[in-house]
Amino acid sequence: MTAHPQTFDVAVIGGGLVGKTAALALTLGGLRVALLASPCAPLPASAPFDARVYALSSSSQALLERLRVWQALDASRLAPVYDMRVYGDAHAELHFSAFQASVPQLAWIVESSVVERALDSALRFQPNLTWLDTRAQALDVKTDAGVVGLADGKVIAADLIIGADGAHSWVRAQIGSKMVRRDYRQTGVVANFKAEKPHGEVAYQWFRDGEIIALLPMPAGHVSLVWSARTEHAQELIALAPEQLAAEVERVTLGTLGQLECVTPAQGFPLALQTVDRLIAPRVALVGDAAHLIHPLAGQGMNLGLRDVASLAEVIAAKEAFRDLGDAVLLRRYERARREDIRALTVATDGLQRLFAVPGHLARAVRNVGMAAVGAQPLLKRWLVTAALG
Repeated sequence: MTAHPQTFDVAVIGGGLVGKTAALALTLGGLRVALLASPCAPLPASAPFDARVYALSSSSQALLERLRVWQALDASRLAPVYDMRVYGDAHAELHFSAFQASVPQLAWIVESSVVERALDSALRFQPNLTWLDTRAQALDVKTDAGVVGLADGKVIAADLIIGADGAHSWVRAQIGSKMVRRDYRQTGVVANFKAEKPHGEVAYQWFRDGEIIALLPMPAGHVSLVWSARTEHAQELIALAPEQLAAEVERVTLGTLGQLECVTPAQGFPLALQTVDRLIAPRVALVGDAAHLIHPLAGQGMNLGLRDVASLAEVIAAKEAFRDLGDAVLLRRYERARREDIRALTVATDGLQRLFAVPGHLARAVRNVGMAAVGAQPLLKRWLVTAALG
């Protein structure tokens, strides 16, 4: 590595929503930031919607509003969720209502690319941000800085390195953070449909034979499918012709939204649980999927990552003047601030996945009785909604 690298306060390695939000939050805080990421690729002309959508909570909305990204989103591409109906694998049903919980909405359904393009636009106007469309290939943490060697031969140095490079994080591997991964042997199948019946801003979820099917409301009478299916079954679903996939989704959702027309090709991504033994190392912090990976059944993975960003930005903003950004005490504050939230959501989503994966009539009866009991407790349902909102 060269003896005279370009220097920054922070280097964010990894793009996507979490990495770009971290870069924007910190550069707006007055820091000189290097972002190692690629701009968001445009949608194909044949795809009216991005197949990957997120259910963003109130805490995520608040963060994006503070960064003035939410205000820049195309409102015609946003869909609020006012109600959620969850059906067990027998006759149990849970109903969550924004009105009953006294909140404006339970979540916002938004395409990944819509948010990422807005982040890209905001980042391009930041004078303190240097965008490096390359990848890191060497990390050397010294006493006074973290030095990163880039694939294009250049070298940068920063007081703090942020690993936002996803579930297979290169940064995490470099710092030796121990990762435990358990494959759910499921694949998340995603696609978008035009629905015959209006969805009424309602999100639906069905538990069926160890699999989970969700239909999320989207603009203009469309819905987004997230089907957590056994991997073999998922491959079969992805191989179906669009009209066959639509018919199968109609069948398993009991025709709730009438006839469906598939408008984007089905895609699949593997589902797994990942935990790490530490979020920090000397001059390094992990955020997003680099720090944790949970089952998508509650739609909280992205919200968890954005709360990482919000927490790290708050810790940095409140630091004492005599500490630099890579100070071990500062990084421990971030890790402590995130530990309980990550642990609670990991345990909850993994527990639910395990519960509905257990075969047999007795297990089915127990979990559906439990769902019915929750449904009969308005205060408990309100607490669950509050927890999900972040």
